[in-house]
Amino acid sequence: MVQRQRLCHLDTLPDPGSKGFSVNGENVFLIKQHGKVYLYRNQCPHIGIALEWVEDQFLDASHTMIQCANHGALFVIENGECVAGPCSGKALIALPFDIVDGYVELIAERVTDQEH
Repeated sequence: MVQRQRLCHLDTLPDPGSKGFSVNGENVFLIKQHGKVYLYRNQCPHIGIALEWVEDQFLDASHTMIQCANHGALFVIENGECVAGPCSGKALIALPFDIVDGYVELIAERVTDQEH
């Protein structure tokens, strides 16, 4: 069974900009850059902690890279690959989403007891 969770309207997200959300106990974040949207799990591949130290601040000062506030690791916005820092070569976990009527919706599969 596929479940959708509406996160926000595209117009509420600055470009470039970022925003975090908690969805069913999972922390995720959106990035908007040059009119494109990217959605990742809010978890550094280095030690598994959240990336931001200030709410909704996932980008570096130049707004061209995602930055982990803990060790300064830098990630490519378009694919989540770590290019600098202690987790170089690893990547953020991208999450599936759709844009419906201007709203970003996280797509999550949910296993029910009937599907076992």
